[in-house]
Amino acid sequence: MATKTISITEDAYDRLASLKKEHESFSQVINRVTGKKKLSDSHGILSKEAGEQLENAVAENRHRHMAARKKRMERLFCN
Repeated sequence: MATKTISITEDAYDRLASLKKEHESFSQVINRVTGKKKLSDSHGILSKEAGEQLENAVAENRHRHMAARKKRMERLFCN
């Protein structure tokens, strides 16, 4: 595997080192911290009730946003 040498500040090194687990390389830390997560990895982190509350809040916010957008459009095109 090819490698690259990078320069980082001591503060950045200390922060990266603080995230390092035993027997983990800095490359592994960087990959773990910056890696993309699959949406399915989040399945089950909320209770059913919390999930429903979140879903309702999102729906309510979308409704408010669309109503406000409709009012703005009416003001723009009806004046």
